[in-house]
Amino acid sequence: MESLRNRDEVEPKTSNLAQQAISFFMHTVLALGVWLALMLAGYALNPPGVSQWIILVLSTLVPLVVGYIATRLHQDEMATLVWLVGLIWILIMSLWILDMPTGPNACFQCDAMAKLSRTFFSLPKPSGLIDDDGPFLITWPTAALIGYSIGARFALRRRTLE
Repeated sequence: MESLRNRDEVEPKTSNLAQQAISFFMHTVLALGVWLALMLAGYALNPPGVSQWIILVLSTLVPLVVGYIATRLHQDEMATLVWLVGLIWILIMSLWILDMPTGPNACFQCDAMAKLSRTFFSLPKPSGLIDDDGPFLITWPTAALIGYSIGARFALRRRTLE
């Protein structure tokens, strides 16, 4: 009798865990999909002279709005945790960047902080590592995931006050 009770207690948790994992994955895909759509729209419009900082702000704000709307329509706490994927992504990429050798046209004689800031933000100029695609491959997707999570959090907070 005791084993039947324990089995019944475990089953709902397992299905809940699978549902949470699927929800987390779907919110991650939605956040990155919105960011990718933003990048494709920018590529199609090809506005001249757009600063990387404007793209960074848009990469945060557009997913923030979509995260807010998605969570407002379907309350889900997993949407607020998508920033973890961005954090893990930027940490993995940071280790990869720090492990890269330097040389002419590749952040020559850069210390660790200069390697990261010049690769992720092109400050004061691009590092030359990973073909100067650091913002596109690392910074902007991470900003999109963080923005999505913030928007989702605002929607959850708003819903609980009503």
